[in-house]
Amino acid sequence: MGRVRLLLIRHGQTPANVAHSLDTLLPGPGLTELGTEQAAAIPDAVADQGVQAVYASRALRAQLTAAPLAEALGVPVQELAGMHEVQAGDVERCNDRESIEQYLGVLFEWAHGNLDVRMPGGETGEEFVARMDDSLRQVAGSGADVAAVVSHGAAIRVWTTLRAGNLGARFAEHNPLGNTGVVVVEGDPDSGWIATSWMGAPLGGPGVDDADPFDGPAGEPLTA
Repeated sequence: MGRVRLLLIRHGQTPANVAHSLDTLLPGPGLTELGTEQAAAIPDAVADQGVQAVYASRALRAQLTAAPLAEALGVPVQELAGMHEVQAGDVERCNDRESIEQYLGVLFEWAHGNLDVRMPGGETGEEFVARMDDSLRQVAGSGADVAAVVSHGAAIRVWTTLRAGNLGARFAEHNPLGNTGVVVVEGDPDSGWIATSWMGAPLGGPGVDDADPFDGPAGEPLTA
């Protein structure tokens, strides 16, 4: 299996992000008008990256975010079964601070390697990492040298923290990931991954950076 460069892109803004709600079930919400603008800015923003393949989670917001880039490249959006957001379980659709802190607290435990912790009503860290690994192994085995993968804020941040050998839990605690922010990793599932870039702001730059602070709970710093 050859080395691959992955552009892990968070989806564009959704109505749930604006409401600061934990909306993680599939297929989930679509994009806001701003989210659509953010998605449309991606092709120009990554034009010099040599992207050969475009993937997305099963969530509607990820599929819609990936579509403009796939269209620009003349390739299909390929669906990945394991790239969806960390499921909120018992606090699904909640937007109160206590529920959000419960969700972020479990992500904090996972980022520190405590993968046996279960999201109340949801998955364990081990289950989460396994599904993400399976999907990204599929990408790495595709033959593409550079692939864009549209996923979700918490999923990208926690997986990268655990799998990129040059990051640590402290990094994830203090570095948020806004809508259409991107994390670039290089490597392969067997020899490991290295993070080469973490750009938390929208790929389109200042013109589509009006969402803050409406990126939703999954983009927040992780706290215990």
